[in-house]
Amino acid sequence: MTAGRLLLIYILSVNVIGFMLMGIDKFRAVRGLPRIPETVLFLVAIIGGSLGTTLGMCIFRHKTRHWYFRLFMPAILVCEFAFLMWFIAWPGIEVTFW
Repeated sequence: MTAGRLLLIYILSVNVIGFMLMGIDKFRAVRGLPRIPETVLFLVAIIGGSLGTTLGMCIFRHKTRHWYFRLFMPAILVCEFAFLMWFIAWPGIEVTFW
């Protein structure tokens, strides 16, 4: 298995987890159940799940009143995308996904 495939599997997995965590936290918030800590949501975003958590924010309309979520989740997404593009374009590194 190539490094590109592993990277792709990792990114997809952590984004699905981030999306699901946003949905679960919204479900718990509506029902008054114990919540997922905000630090966990940000940690998942920082380790590569910012697309999933940002989409989860929009789709579930969750955490949209918190300015730090509206500001930092998309900012983390932009930084991760820039890092990914830099990593793929780095001379000497050949990334193949298939």
